[in-house]
Amino acid sequence: MPLVLLLPAVLGLAFLLVPLIGLLVKAPWSTLPSRLFSADVWTALKLSLLCATAATVLCLLLGIPLAWLLARGGLPGRGLIRALVTVPLVLPPVVGGVALLLVLGRRGLIGQHLDMWFGISLPFTTAGVIVAEAFVAMPFLVISVEGALRAADPRYEEAAATLGAGRWLTFRRVTLPSIAPGVVAGAVLCWARALGEFGATITFAGNLPGTTTTMPLAVYLALETDPDVAVVLSLVLLIVSVAVLASLRERWISGLR
Repeated sequence: MPLVLLLPAVLGLAFLLVPLIGLLVKAPWSTLPSRLFSADVWTALKLSLLCATAATVLCLLLGIPLAWLLARGGLPGRGLIRALVTVPLVLPPVVGGVALLLVLGRRGLIGQHLDMWFGISLPFTTAGVIVAEAFVAMPFLVISVEGALRAADPRYEEAAATLGAGRWLTFRRVTLPSIAPGVVAGAVLCWARALGEFGATITFAGNLPGTTTTMPLAVYLALETDPDVAVVLSLVLLIVSVAVLASLRERWISGLR
C-alpha cells in the first residue's frame, strides 16, 4: 500500500481504537466486581435490559409488518415512506424525544386523550423509556427485514399459494422462516441500539432513578459524582457492542460474498 494511503489509514484506525483502549486501561479492574454489582449499577443494568428487550419486542410486532409493506406491498410512494421510516437514523435523538413529548405528552396530540380517557401518561415512566427506545431503534429492524424480504425467493411463496395455503399461513410457514436470519440480525441491532439510547430517553422519559435511569443515563450522572462507576457502566455497554458485532459477523461475511 502506498505510504500516502497507509499513514492516514493507520491514523484513522488509531482514532477509533485509542479511546476504547483508554477505557480499558483506566477501568478499575481491582474493584470492578463490587462496583458492577452495587445497588445503583445493578438497578440501571436491570432496567436497561428490561426496557431494551421490551422495545425490541415492540419493534418486532410493528416493524416486521412494516418491512413487508415496504418490500412486498406494492403501494405508491414507497420511496417516500421508506425515507420517513429511516428518519430516526439521522434525526438527533433529542429532537426525537421532543417530538414524542409533543405527541404523547400529557398535553400532546395523542397523549392528552390517553390521559383524559384512560389515565395513561407515558412521559417520565418506564413505559416512556420503552417507547423512546423503540422509536429510535425500529429503523434498524425494518431495514434489515426489508432487505431479507427483497432477497428471498418468491417462488416458494408462489408454490405454497398453488397448494392452497392462504396469505397468512404462507407468511407464517414460508416467508418468516426464509427471512429468519434477517429478522434475527435486525432484532439484535435493534436491541443494541435501544440499550445505548440516551437523547430521546432523557428528553421524553426523564432521569428518575429506578424508573427511567438506564445505563447511558447512569453513565452521564456518574461522570459528575463517581467516574469509576461511569467507566464500569461504559465497559458493560462496550462489551455488549462487541458481542453484537461478533454475533452478526457471519451474516456480514455472507452478505459480502
